[in-house]
Amino acid sequence: MKFYPEGHLIDKAENKASMQTPAALSDAMRDGKILEARSIICDNEHNLIVDLKCMRGIIPREEGALGIREGTVRDIAIISRVNKPVCFIITDFIRDAFGRITAVLSRRKAQERCMAEYIAGTEEEFVRMMNERAAGLGMTNTHFVDCCGLTEDPEHLTTARDIAIMSRELINRYPQIHNYSTIWMENITHVTKQGTKEFGLSNTNKLLKMATNFNVTGLKTGSTSLAKYCLSATAEKDGVRLIAAIMAAPDYKVRFADAQTLLNYGYANCRLYEDKEPLPLPVMPVEGGVEDEVELAYEGTFSYLSLKGEDFGGIERNLILEEAMPAPVEPGQKAGVLEYALGGKKLGEVNVVTAGSVREAGYMDYLKKLIAAWQMKTAGSTGDENARSFEHSGGDGNPAGATDSAAAAGR
Repeated sequence: MKFYPEGHLIDKAENKASMQTPAALSDAMRDGKILEARSIICDNEHNLIVDLKCMRGIIPREEGALGIREGTVRDIAIISRVNKPVCFIITDFIRDAFGRITAVLSRRKAQERCMAEYIAGTEEEFVRMMNERAAGLGMTNTHFVDCCGLTEDPEHLTTARDIAIMSRELINRYPQIHNYSTIWMENITHVTKQGTKEFGLSNTNKLLKMATNFNVTGLKTGSTSLAKYCLSATAEKDGVRLIAAIMAAPDYKVRFADAQTLLNYGYANCRLYEDKEPLPLPVMPVEGGVEDEVELAYEGTFSYLSLKGEDFGGIERNLILEEAMPAPVEPGQKAGVLEYALGGKKLGEVNVVTAGSVREAGYMDYLKKLIAAWQMKTAGSTGDENARSFEHSGGDGNPAGATDSAAAAGR
């Protein structure tokens, strides 16, 4: 499959036919066609006005390019398209006070579909991959129909729990997302031949300014006519990170208020236990290796989130280790566990693993051990004889050189 730059479709017969009449444009919207036309104006709000021949179209600023809505792409990506072909998908038709019809267009949605086809071959295959990934994360009540979510299809659905699972995966795997989701407002200066213009971008997550009892770290707002007003809110306080998922709120104010209520409840009832000083570890005996022991280490730090406000002072720790490990030993091999319990109930455990490697001993290794043991025994016998000779000589009457030699042997 080939992917051409914008302008490749604009003179194609099928593209022109789709813009001959309002009915043809309506058919293109129904079929989800990607069309191309020339943008003629970028207004003060950075919406692109597009000439569709039989009517005008408008690409709202947030639909002007991938990343504009999220703040990761600057508005120059929109402004630079004036008097140039732009690709788009028709999402709606609106009528102004004078009865004139305008087509609402999305360049972002067209780009998302192209990206999906580039990654997976077709949008359908990309959506299949999305559903497969969702199932792998445990999102058992989620089903995607398209790659952008701006669909009216009732089969495109999810739940608050699944949104929380997806949000957790995002912030754990890509924590740098908070570098963007916590920005409240940013001023951008746009420089053109006509001069300099400054405009501001503000975050749609108003919870960033509403919350006072915890730190809001993100994450994502969204709304459609079917889904209503939704929010995945992430927050942090005293080392505890929580996610509140709000769906189908009647307006944007309710979704923020509900998220704040959920997070306040969470922080009023949740406490975090983290064992930063676990029990000291001995060395692990190794059988049949070139070395007789190997160092141990904890695989990670144990933490437990209490939802009932338990007293962590009663937590008991129990170290369970193998008696010995056979060679060969590789780094990271499990050698035991450190268990945690409270009130007779097991809270969890952290693995104890080997911190080094030990090679299995062969014939030559055993021979070297025997020789080393014989040499140590011989050296010990010689030292004993020197000590007896020194005692027999009477000590003080010896020459200075004999005293130094005996002292050296003693060392």
